[in-house]
Amino acid sequence: MSSHKNSKRAVALKYNSNKNAAPVVVASGSGYVASKVVEIAEKNGVPVYKDDSLATMLSQLELGSEIPEELFKTIVDIYVYFLNYNPNVTKKESEKENTGENAEL
Repeated sequence: MSSHKNSKRAVALKYNSNKNAAPVVVASGSGYVASKVVEIAEKNGVPVYKDDSLATMLSQLELGSEIPEELFKTIVDIYVYFLNYNPNVTKKESEKENTGENAEL
């Protein structure tokens, strides 16, 4: 049985609208390399989104290549998630905001 299937994967993307039409793969790896990619991101305040199937798809791309158009919506959804993410707000507080329980009249 191969341990390759259970290997952790990580992919780092960078987007520069002045240079590229889509986000570009700037780092990719599995196992130890994946752990280092995540570690470096976290140390530098770069948000990390965990999705094994997406990481598997993105890890098949060459370094420096733009993500395919089929993944645009998925990546945009993740970017929007992080734009709205506030690490200082608990999950319970976030749910209250989304249901209007904290609304002032």
